[in-house]
Amino acid sequence: MKFPHPLSLLFVCVAVAACLTWILPAGQYDRHKDEATGRDVVTAGSYEATLPNPISPFDALVAIPKGMADAGSVIFFVFLIGGAFTAVDKTGALKSMVDVLVERSQGRGLLAVPVVAMLFATLGALENMQEEIIALIPVLLLLTRRLRLDPLVAVAMSAGAAAIGASFSPVNPFQVLIAQKLSQLSPGSGAGFRTAFLALAVAAWIAATLRYAHRMRVEAAQNGAEAEPSAPLNGRNFAILLTVAATFAVFVVGIMQFGWDFDQLSAPFVAMGIVAGLIGGLGVSGTAMAFAEGFASMATAAMLIGIARAISYVLDQGHVIDTLVHAMVTPLESLPSYASALGMLALHVGIHVPVPSVSGQAALTMPVLIPVGDLVHVSRQSVVLAYQYGAGLTDVVTPTNGGMMAVLAAAGVSYEKWIRFALPLFGGLLALGAVALSLAIATGF
Repeated sequence: MKFPHPLSLLFVCVAVAACLTWILPAGQYDRHKDEATGRDVVTAGSYEATLPNPISPFDALVAIPKGMADAGSVIFFVFLIGGAFTAVDKTGALKSMVDVLVERSQGRGLLAVPVVAMLFATLGALENMQEEIIALIPVLLLLTRRLRLDPLVAVAMSAGAAAIGASFSPVNPFQVLIAQKLSQLSPGSGAGFRTAFLALAVAAWIAATLRYAHRMRVEAAQNGAEAEPSAPLNGRNFAILLTVAATFAVFVVGIMQFGWDFDQLSAPFVAMGIVAGLIGGLGVSGTAMAFAEGFASMATAAMLIGIARAISYVLDQGHVIDTLVHAMVTPLESLPSYASALGMLALHVGIHVPVPSVSGQAALTMPVLIPVGDLVHVSRQSVVLAYQYGAGLTDVVTPTNGGMMAVLAAAGVSYEKWIRFALPLFGGLLALGAVALSLAIATGF
């Protein structure tokens, strides 16, 4: 069977979400402002049935532009990144840089895979990097192409590694730290335990990526594929590369020091594309045409982000997201500790499909699950672990994760191909998370 195109898959998900608003009973939790996180969170034990609000087929279609408007800053970031890097790419500077790096590696080019993967795993662990990776896909594709590697390797060692780092992180501010605050735990507590399993998870992901990269490289050699001819690195190219490096320096400082959102993060890349185009001799018209070409190349990625956002919009408007959470949580109250903890892990996997925001999922589920954990003698750290591993790892495979789908589209990797690579690893790492959760309960972590 051929897997459907991601756009058609997401359209089906919107339709299924709309159908659920007709099938499931409507209900909602009360919400209140949490002082520790500054977010609206649910109030435990407050679930009650509400008047149904089924979403009609017309309203489901309206939800698509609504989702796009809601994700507008991310979508325009994607468009502007595509335009800027197309301008840079047309100057040939990035290709020259990659050629020089590969030639100086003296046949050890595959070492770039674990190095790059470690970098992105670290960024994922520190700040839950996801949509921002789209900006780096053009450079990574040049590297993998020069090394005669499949584009899937570019996704695996960037977005995939970042997701694994975020899932097992001891300090991810958008995931574990929010969950710990909502659980009234000290932020960063249990870091040693989490770091040990972070190292195991990242090592397993890198090993699988390296194995795939080596196999693809051998097949390319056997098929007689030749590496692209190298290009010289001249003064003009060097000036463009300095511009790109300065842009990423501003990008990192903006995120880490000033907390920039996507609107602010887009600005330095627009400037980078214009400056690079002019330095590279594209001229005003040539630079503008490069931006237009880049916008077109990112259209699918942008659409995926907007339609993915529409799914949760439909479920929220139909008042059934809280119903799903309540239905999944209630059976856990009658299970023994180990079974309840593993049930929480499975619950977070299921909830993350319609709620693909890790921070949003924490605000929705943690206030409900903490009392359940107290009731069945599962420590609050273990409840947070179940959330981390279940929600974080599902980011790698769920089609409702607009960021991952956009990265795949930008890299030209089909969702079918990605799922064949990532799904077995998802299962293995979820098993590792279950082992960590069981060990946490056994040791009273």
